[in-house]
Amino acid sequence: MDPRLNYYGNSVGAKVLKHLVSASKVLAGSTLPATVQHLVEIRASQINGCGFCTDMHTKEATHAGETPVRLNLIAAWREATVFTEAERAALELTEQGTRVADAAGGVTDEAWESAAKHFDEDQLAALTSLIAIINAYNRINIVTQQPAGGYKVGMFG
Repeated sequence: MDPRLNYYGNSVGAKVLKHLVSASKVLAGSTLPATVQHLVEIRASQINGCGFCTDMHTKEATHAGETPVRLNLIAAWREATVFTEAERAALELTEQGTRVADAAGGVTDEAWESAAKHFDEDQLAALTSLIAIINAYNRINIVTQQPAGGYKVGMFG
């Protein structure tokens, strides 16, 4: 598979990515746990079918110490016993926030209330922003057909 566009090397694309990267750095420095951030990035990328982001975020999570068992069970998190209640709430919010068109009604009050039990307002802002940002990255990569498999940990800084 070849990319349709070198989005990362294009002057307009590079400018857009500069802003997405800046926003991502804000989130990386937030109090939202890094483990939760990895789970959210992976789950949204799985739902959207973004191979590039799934490749990148699973490799980054592995590098950060995430276990193979948990990584393998992210797509089936509802039936898995390896996730905390906070992680489960974040995964539910991620799924509903990613599947907006499919979820007829968007994010439920129950999903939001569950997340609010585990995360403070700054963390909820970070979680909401992370869901939006990873969905933006996913769409850029899917539309431009960025291939998966070649990501190296730390490749983007």
